[in-house]
Amino acid sequence: MARKTVSRKRKAGEPKDQQQLGWCQAPNKRSRVSCSSRHAQQWWCGRRSVVCALRGREFRPQQQHELRLQRSLRGFAAGRLPGILKEREFSLGRLNKVFASQWLNHRQVVCGTKCNTLFVADVLTGQITRIPMMKDRESRGTGSGVVGTVVTGRHYQPTAGSRARLDQQGCGIHAIELNPSGTLLATGGDNPNSLAIYQLPTLDPVCVGDEGHNDWIFSIAWISDNMAVSGSRDGSMGLWEVTEEVMSQAERSQSDEGVPSYAHISHRALKDIPKEYTNPYNCKVRALAFNNNHKELGAVSLDGYFHLWKAEHNLCKILSTKLPHCKENVCLAYGQDWSVYAVGSQAHVSFLDPRQPTHNIKSVNSRERGSGIRSVSFYEHIVTVGTGQGSLLFYDIRAQRFLENPLNSGGGYRKFPGDGILKLSTGKGWLNHDETWRSYFSDIHSFPNAVYTHCYDDSGTKLFVAGGPLCSGLHGNYAGLWS
Repeated sequence: MARKTVSRKRKAGEPKDQQQLGWCQAPNKRSRVSCSSRHAQQWWCGRRSVVCALRGREFRPQQQHELRLQRSLRGFAAGRLPGILKEREFSLGRLNKVFASQWLNHRQVVCGTKCNTLFVADVLTGQITRIPMMKDRESRGTGSGVVGTVVTGRHYQPTAGSRARLDQQGCGIHAIELNPSGTLLATGGDNPNSLAIYQLPTLDPVCVGDEGHNDWIFSIAWISDNMAVSGSRDGSMGLWEVTEEVMSQAERSQSDEGVPSYAHISHRALKDIPKEYTNPYNCKVRALAFNNNHKELGAVSLDGYFHLWKAEHNLCKILSTKLPHCKENVCLAYGQDWSVYAVGSQAHVSFLDPRQPTHNIKSVNSRERGSGIRSVSFYEHIVTVGTGQGSLLFYDIRAQRFLENPLNSGGGYRKFPGDGILKLSTGKGWLNHDETWRSYFSDIHSFPNAVYTHCYDDSGTKLFVAGGPLCSGLHGNYAGLWS
């Protein structure tokens, strides 16, 4: 009773207008609360909860610190790793000169050779698995010209005649590239003028682009997950699209037939590089590199020019500039973190930033004149250079110096390459003592193996290196894993 009496007294002590106000505005109050609740719900749906926001404020600096630490450790390892790399050679049998390579996973590398052989090498066991080549429709006399026509599996194996024809031409596979998601692989076909697409990880054939180029394909670059650009010796660049229709058609035909089969596609666009300022017969597209941030495609031609194209759903020219060293420009790479292109020439590596004037192009001398720069790549702040004399050089783009041999007592870096820089040399490889060798080279005891291709695995701790003799008339090969 005491509690009730107290309650009545408190109630009686309140003014009547407040009591009536509280009751009569209750419905309005409820309506206002429900309206504000709807706004609150909409506000919370568009934002994270308070708990998530507070936890983000608490852990974000720590995560950023961890990311910076990981990046610093990767950079430190990239600068120290070349000095402790050891070579392990592989036997490739009688294959002739490895021109292209890419890692498929932590133990498999896919390679292409001058003798037009596509194979997968297991770096743990040394096992070599050959991949059948895709053929043009023209070579079978169909000539339908319909995009997406499916070819049955019985045409998947190349004939001995086609191999002989390609060996006589002396071209082979110059480019192998994986799309950003790692689900498709682009390379050359049985006809070196054609683009072949394989599905990963099975390496089943998807399609071949056999209408476009009139000469060998030298380079390939993916500009999206389903669009690739090919650069040809005929001075043109082809844009190819692997549509969902082509993918489903190839998969459906494989399941129906029970054997691998593939479709045929035509180019989406075909552009010629500018020829107005140079000899049109020397305008051969030699190398491509894609800048994903700005959707720009860099191209190097053998006439000593660098061309920049906007590459999204089409190819639109942006600029062309003369390179400071214009002999034997055969390799190109783009450093995403540094926004520069690295161009390899006869004796220099030139670093080109399209946003800067041409007189700001910096070039580094390799000190191996006559042999040429045959391959170049970026990993962190280290630019790896493969030469025609079988050397691997490592340039620190931050310090703007070549890495020095850690066995030297002086320590530090050297600005110019010389006796003190770190230089790894490829092994002996295999050389065919054929009629050409017996007639012209039998008095020479050893031949260096040009580093035509090299690539790092995802961890950055393994470097696959391959190539062969620099002289075009010699038949041989080299492949090694540096780790």
